[in-house]
Amino acid sequence: MGRTLRRARRSVVLLLSLVLAISGFVGVAPHAAAAPYPPLPLAYSTTLVSNLTGTDIAPGGQSALSFEVTDPPAFAYMHNVIFTLDVYAFNAFPGNATSSIDSAATPVLLGLNGSGTTVNISLDTLFPGDHFYGSVGVGAASSTPSGTYAVRTALSFTANGTAYRLASRGWFTASAWAAATELGNGSTTLNLSKLGVSGVLPETAILIATSDWDWALALVLGASIVLVGAAAFVYFRRGPKSSAGAR
Repeated sequence: MGRTLRRARRSVVLLLSLVLAISGFVGVAPHAAAAPYPPLPLAYSTTLVSNLTGTDIAPGGQSALSFEVTDPPAFAYMHNVIFTLDVYAFNAFPGNATSSIDSAATPVLLGLNGSGTTVNISLDTLFPGDHFYGSVGVGAASSTPSGTYAVRTALSFTANGTAYRLASRGWFTASAWAAATELGNGSTTLNLSKLGVSGVLPETAILIATSDWDWALALVLGASIVLVGAAAFVYFRRGPKSSAGAR
């Protein structure tokens, strides 16, 4: 029973990590103002940041989120590389109600320069083909409510004298995201120019549970969210034919 529930926990983390960027927390994300960041090929979005994990902990516990940042072999030297993780929304359990975070009880990210809901990891310089494997500690207070805490990501760097920024779904409002991903006939696209970023990154989650039974119920409560987001996730992982304009 214990092993089965632990495997179930990992499955929930992975499934919710796939869905959070598409649905679930769209109503509480502030808009990332459009900026003149040039779009990169879609394949770079999945290469630059990969192997982003979620985590599950009990109130009062600690764990970690891990990630990989790669300079694509066919790209250029990447300078002033900064990877950002930010806890920005909360989906309560039980109840499944999405809200903005309560800073007094939100899990914190443990960085080299302190702890908080946001951490910026400086990677300095990466050369083409380089891989950086990193992790960030996560801590929860004993009073942290059970539920799912969404974590959005961003990556900024300079290459060949040009500034680039990639951001996950959580940095945009629902209206801004819809304007960049939906065509007039209802079909899907991905217009990076409208979003003002160079690419779209994955998101992840911190899951807080007080008992194994919480996780058994969370599997049931989260199933509908997973099913709603699955089709959209598959589309955007395949990507549109054009990384800058409508398909």
